[in-house]
Amino acid sequence: MTEISSSATVAPGLARFPAFLYGLLIAGLGLGVYLTGVLLGFFRLLLQADGQLLWVVDRIVWYSGMPVVAGLILILCDLFVLLPYKRGNRVVRWAPSKEQSLTVVLTAFNDELSIGSAVEDFAAHPLVRRVVVVDNNSSDRTSEVARKAGAFVVHEPVPGYGSCVYRALREGLRYTDTELTLLCEGDMTFRAYDIDKFLAYLPHADLVNGTRISEQLREQRTQLSTFMYYGNFFAGKLLEVKHLGRGTFTDVGTTYKLCRNRPLERLLPSLNPSINLEFNAHLLDTALARGLAVVECPITFHNRVGFSKGGNSSNWKALKVGSRMILGIVLGWRKRQ
Repeated sequence: MTEISSSATVAPGLARFPAFLYGLLIAGLGLGVYLTGVLLGFFRLLLQADGQLLWVVDRIVWYSGMPVVAGLILILCDLFVLLPYKRGNRVVRWAPSKEQSLTVVLTAFNDELSIGSAVEDFAAHPLVRRVVVVDNNSSDRTSEVARKAGAFVVHEPVPGYGSCVYRALREGLRYTDTELTLLCEGDMTFRAYDIDKFLAYLPHADLVNGTRISEQLREQRTQLSTFMYYGNFFAGKLLEVKHLGRGTFTDVGTTYKLCRNRPLERLLPSLNPSINLEFNAHLLDTALARGLAVVECPITFHNRVGFSKGGNSSNWKALKVGSRMILGIVLGWRKRQ
């Protein structure tokens, strides 16, 4: 018996509609209204207010159930009606790369203390053809140390994490003798021995994204605090429900990624380098929206050498970056200060 394609019963636009994501938002709004009503009821009892306030509290609590129910309906619709069409007739992908040698591109900003060790670590891996360091206006000896360690160094004059990562990906595509580009940072939080893990996942994907959520693979002291750990997990799940049926995601903030060059060439024009510290979430969201196969790979995570200059420097800064990630996933990506 011939299977009926999803397009024959559900319009493609409807099959792509992120009902789960919007259901969560609507139900969350209803829950917020409900809690507001409960809080007002508490103050009414505390202050022994008149019956008018009781009427207001009663209406708030009563009508808060409407968005909660509407959100749950959207979630259940996505899970039990649309999900089979979103998944389609997909089979497990197996497409090994003919060439496994790769170009490593490292982003760097004032990483004088770590960049030399990072370059030497990646250059020593037998499959690495070259290491390119993209220096984003460092004021220390980052470029000098990187060259001394054997890296090709390029200077990215536009400040910002997104500009640096975007330039790194462009540099990786410049080399035609490798079909793979490995993106990483030069702060020694990641190690070259995880390349073998990435390559094991590569036959299933266009882009393999490292995840730091495996507790057993994290050092005791890293820049990823408990708040940032679960914040990344939450943002990853938000991305997952937005692209329901496309993958499982637990970490949207890591830079460590392995990309096939041909899909990367198609993806690059859709990326916005003006997006700053939330660029990695933007990259994953855009890749999924453009139909690239994205798979997560558990990687080791180590304490960085030197000081963090990005979103991991404090919980307050991480909260702001995480909020922009969530806004980008939900409302779309644009430049934010």
